[in-house]
Amino acid sequence: MTGLTVVLALLAALSNAAASVLQRRAAVQEPERTGTAEPRVRRYTRLLRRPSWLAGAGMLALSSLLQAGALAVGSLSLVQPLLAAELLFTLAVGGLVFRRRPDGRTWLAFVALAGGLALFLLAASPSPGRPTAPPEDWLLGGGGTLGAVVLLMVVARPTRGASRAALLGLASAVCFALTAALLKEAVGRLGQGPAAMFGHWALYATGAAGLVAFLLLQGALGAGSLTASQPALTLGDALTSVVLGWVLFAESIRLGLSLLPEAIGVALIGAGSIGLAHAPSVGGEWDTTDPRAQPGSAAALPRTPRR
Repeated sequence: MTGLTVVLALLAALSNAAASVLQRRAAVQEPERTGTAEPRVRRYTRLLRRPSWLAGAGMLALSSLLQAGALAVGSLSLVQPLLAAELLFTLAVGGLVFRRRPDGRTWLAFVALAGGLALFLLAASPSPGRPTAPPEDWLLGGGGTLGAVVLLMVVARPTRGASRAALLGLASAVCFALTAALLKEAVGRLGQGPAAMFGHWALYATGAAGLVAFLLLQGALGAGSLTASQPALTLGDALTSVVLGWVLFAESIRLGLSLLPEAIGVALIGAGSIGLAHAPSVGGEWDTTDPRAQPGSAAALPRTPRR
């Protein structure tokens, strides 16, 4: 089952990366109009007319199905961190969509982030745990997760640019991790029959949490560059899922001698984060212009930073 879990999770990561890039392209084509009181609903209505946004929504739906399949046969602590491969897929797909090649330092930073997380998971070897969680554990895990999301939204409110994109991306990540935990709770009841799954609150809470995560993701994509929001989105999802797997489903990681490679993995994640913060692509225009626009046209100019 582990091989199937890995394949499904990696396909989900690829679909998620494609969704982020396509919807980021739509956000670039329909930027927020600064200096106006345009309602967000009107902007989202315009986004719905963009083929790239609709294609991204379709890829996000496919990713959810693949993720559900992976969670049905594997642990939350294994499935969600595997989505760190989305970082590399994002660079590959983003380079094709925006017709720009990320610089070498950006590639190294992303490889360090994904490689460090992969090393951590291989050393930690998360255990499967139980298929469902007791109600009292949901009060602790669910309540703590929701509190973290609200706190991140409050902190992000006065910020602009890359900081806002990163904070909203992290809030979206925490919410996506909660969505995955709820989805695992739902599919974990399939062994009792479809009626047990469709009759349980977790399935419908999955939809509500997923909608909040999706809206937070749109805010992150509209606030700043993909290179600012994507690391927080992917790594935040993975690390939050490890915690939720432990709190809710009694999943555990190896300790003892495994702490050394786990520490090396964490160090690589930190080094990748620092490298990404200083990479030229972060301050550039990699995904801030419409790739179809002609050079020198209004659509080809970078967006005016909001102050």
